[in-house]
Amino acid sequence: MNSTFDISQTQDWDTFEAILTQCRRCERLVAWRERVAMEKRKAYRDWEYWGRPVPGFGDRRARVWVVGLAPGAHGANRTGRMFSGDSSGDFLYAALYRAGFANQPRSVRRNDGLALSDIYISAVCRCAPPQNRPTREEIQNCLPFLMWEYHHLDNLEGIVALGQIALNGVLRVLRASGYPEVELPFSHGAFMPADADRPWVLASYHPSRQNTQTGRLTQQMFDAIWQCVRLLLK
Repeated sequence: MNSTFDISQTQDWDTFEAILTQCRRCERLVAWRERVAMEKRKAYRDWEYWGRPVPGFGDRRARVWVVGLAPGAHGANRTGRMFSGDSSGDFLYAALYRAGFANQPRSVRRNDGLALSDIYISAVCRCAPPQNRPTREEIQNCLPFLMWEYHHLDNLEGIVALGQIALNGVLRVLRASGYPEVELPFSHGAFMPADADRPWVLASYHPSRQNTQTGRLTQQMFDAIWQCVRLLLK
């Protein structure tokens, strides 16, 4: 984060998100997100792009924390809401709706009436990266934001990691939070049970177009993840 910002003593969610959305620590990401927001995509010429770091979205009293990779350049970087406005979000929110975690199957824009129950959605990187590939340093710069959310989701029982990079980020958070031995090789459906005060972790393929349009991740496979989440919740 910028040296003038300190979230370590921040307890209020709104203050935390205000700090997050002003971050300019990663020069490459700042330049890219703002360039995309200025040039826009032809289909979204009438939109005023968000063009800033994207905060998490959902139920702050959630029992399940969903962690993805990063905002899409013309998705969350445009709408300002995680997994909103692109094909990944269409696939995710439709699945959450079918599983009873969302009140509607689509996420088009902020303030479109979408509400989540028992789910809070975040990402390891808060700015849209070129080619959807944040660097290790950029992910490291965002880690304190992920850590803050982990420690302030007071009802947390489990974590769903969407993709290998998301799983790596989740495991880093857990290790830094007092569980140095946690390991979970990535595969779709990989699972680590809860232990003492540590939440369970469930991995899934990311609902990217690359995965969903090639059949690597089908609707049935993704629905099975959320059915498993339902069974795991106490």
